[in-house]
Amino acid sequence: MFTIATPQKPAGQALRQDGLSLLLPAELVDCLGLTAPHWMPGWNGLTDSWNRLPADAHLKDGGRYRRRRHAGFVQDLASGALEQTAHRAHWQPLDYNALHGGLERWFDPVEPAVAGSPAWRELLASLGRLFAQVKPVARWHIEAHQFRIDTAQGVGRPTPEGAHRDGVDFVVVLLVARRGVKGGETRVFDAHGPHGMRFLMQQPLTALLLDDERVIHETTPIFPTDDQDRQGGVRDTLVLTYRAASFQAP
Repeated sequence: MFTIATPQKPAGQALRQDGLSLLLPAELVDCLGLTAPHWMPGWNGLTDSWNRLPADAHLKDGGRYRRRRHAGFVQDLASGALEQTAHRAHWQPLDYNALHGGLERWFDPVEPAVAGSPAWRELLASLGRLFAQVKPVARWHIEAHQFRIDTAQGVGRPTPEGAHRDGVDFVVVLLVARRGVKGGETRVFDAHGPHGMRFLMQQPLTALLLDDERVIHETTPIFPTDDQDRQGGVRDTLVLTYRAASFQAP
């Protein structure tokens, strides 16, 4: 089994040694230096945007349980600049996503007020600087995905493609909200061996940081805690991917 990162094991060290770091909210804020008075109120002001995500029209399993928005950014590590790119399709090869790979999937863009907010930009840039300590690079090509998985149909699948890698350098799964659901166990496995770990992300701002070259990951389906209140069961996340080479494209 992997060892989960603790406050005595800094995130960068855990990524180098284990290929992953699981951070509770206070640890995330501390290790990224998100201590300026504006950050937490600023972030809390963004979470309502998850209530405005449009449906994912590309689910090949026929489900209607996922809503999402998408945006791309380029971070220059030398200058510190973080620039949003023109809106682009999300694309992955079949090697990394057997269900949706090979498709140019166009999702509605992240709302401008969200993508341009100081709290959003500080989070993305701080994570990029942390990953550059583990893998020194000139720039990161960042894709940001706002996800809502609901249980309106009785079951929601956070990772319908199953256990997978994303074809990038680093992946961040940040829990934004979880209410009225059971299940949703996150599982991370050594990509080249038998070891793995499983856990529930329950507190908002819990973050899982992954070295995508070394581990594969998945999250099990979620179910409503009360069959009479399926509409209220949701799991909201922000998934960020960092890739040095370029954005993935056909």
